[in-house]
Amino acid sequence: MEGLQIALALFGGLALFIYGMNLMSDGLQKAAGEKMKNILSLLTRNVFIGVLAGAATTAVLQSSSATTVMVIGFVTAGLMNLKQAISIIIGANIGTTITAQLVAFQIGDYAWIFVISGFIMYFFLNKNEKVMDIGQTIFSFGVLFVGLNIMGDAMEPLSKTQLFADIMLKVSDSPALGVVVGALLTAIIQSSSASIAVLQNLASTAGPDGVTSIVGLVGAIPILFGTNIGTTVTALLASIGGSVNAKRTAIAHTLFNVGGTLLFIWFTPYIAEFIQAISPDGNELNVISRQIANAHLCFNIATTIVFIPLIGGLVRVVEKLIPGHDAERDPMDPIYLDYNLLDRPFAAIHMAKKELARMAQISSEMVIETKKAFLGNDLEAADAVLKRELIVNNLRDKITKYLSSILSAESVTEHQAETISGLFHVVSDIEHIGDHCKDIAHFAIEKTKNGYEFSENACAEIYQCFEQGTKMVNEAIQALSTGDFELAKDIKREEIRMNKLEANLRLKHMERLNRRECSPEFTVIYTDVIHYIEKIGDCCDNIANKVLEDINIKEAEAKEN
Repeated sequence: MEGLQIALALFGGLALFIYGMNLMSDGLQKAAGEKMKNILSLLTRNVFIGVLAGAATTAVLQSSSATTVMVIGFVTAGLMNLKQAISIIIGANIGTTITAQLVAFQIGDYAWIFVISGFIMYFFLNKNEKVMDIGQTIFSFGVLFVGLNIMGDAMEPLSKTQLFADIMLKVSDSPALGVVVGALLTAIIQSSSASIAVLQNLASTAGPDGVTSIVGLVGAIPILFGTNIGTTVTALLASIGGSVNAKRTAIAHTLFNVGGTLLFIWFTPYIAEFIQAISPDGNELNVISRQIANAHLCFNIATTIVFIPLIGGLVRVVEKLIPGHDAERDPMDPIYLDYNLLDRPFAAIHMAKKELARMAQISSEMVIETKKAFLGNDLEAADAVLKRELIVNNLRDKITKYLSSILSAESVTEHQAETISGLFHVVSDIEHIGDHCKDIAHFAIEKTKNGYEFSENACAEIYQCFEQGTKMVNEAIQALSTGDFELAKDIKREEIRMNKLEANLRLKHMERLNRRECSPEFTVIYTDVIHYIEKIGDCCDNIANKVLEDINIKEAEAKEN
């Protein structure tokens, strides 16, 4: 019965620790807010900045696995090349050491103070969203240490049993076994930070002699190396179904972490001596947690220094291991929408904006093809419009569903929710542009097949209307891409001119009918075509309104290096 209680306490404490860590990640993301978008601007060929971006992202997300999964999503979408991805993943290994450093502070005695103060800030000072986010972070920080305390209390009686001591002795005496234990533990619980926290707690527990650590630093270091290998499982799973480069990224992550272990495991005793020299002095049980945290940090920094010059070679190796190219994408399928990123709203919104930019570009091309189809009697252009309209409709459905899924994420901030709400409207307006082009394309097919001949004046007027509509669509997409308020205001003025133009053209057509210069049977086509173009102008006006509300896709349209 005692064994069952120990097991329940161990797993219960671990569950609380992981819950606190995830909750803290959500709180940090919310507190960081729009600053998280700045991480995306660091997508560069400069490997040093890539390493910094990886470290910074992981420090906020509290998970190197989360950063790696996000990077794999970017690679799959073609937003990042393999060299960029590897540099960020290398940096993620450094960023993940933050958790171990926090655990090493051993502030478990004050855990409930953090829980209570965070609870008060979150539930009673909730008028300010920023205070709530900070409160959530403090509360979860306390929960994290409550979980550690429970695990520590459960390990104490366990460590006094001879059987457990013998097992730990075998692990300590066999570095290879230590690596396997660390890798398996991390692969199972899907968190190297949690595995290292368990290791820190275990190492801080006295063995049967009541004086020395049951593991010791020399025994803990190989387990530490193993946790780095175990964390690659998440990335390997995330790459399934991804692009060839996504699979290469996951393999590169594995090779990097395995390579670092193979390189340094032979020097474990010397590493332990170095770590003891740079760490605080004191009783082993009191300082070993900090020593493990420092060993984790030094190991990942040293591995990074070794591998940065070798990134080019690592790229060539994974290209040899996974040869080939991706099959050509079906244009109906979204390119950027990655459901693995939903719990990282700043990244998911970025991907949604990229897909929206692609949808807008297709709609812009439809307007040009529609003009060619109607005025040039071009049936191929009309057919192209109808095919593109199916793509636009499909993208509308997929983007809307994706945006709805982002809204369900717990870490969505109020500002992000407002952005998503605005993007819903923009998606709808862009799709409506496609609908109006489709309607005009049907008229173009009817006009061409039946040999309808419009008068020169009618054709000139429709051309004038198309020119105005095309200009507005291009300006609307530019305003959406840049967030340009002045351009958005220009579009609103253009829309007023478009309304006047439609009214004026209708009047001129009526006058031609009275003079018998036009056939009455063409009236419906003529008036409907200029009306649909005017409706396109209305859609542009709606998009301009959203730009003026600070809804845009400018970071998604930023130049990718």
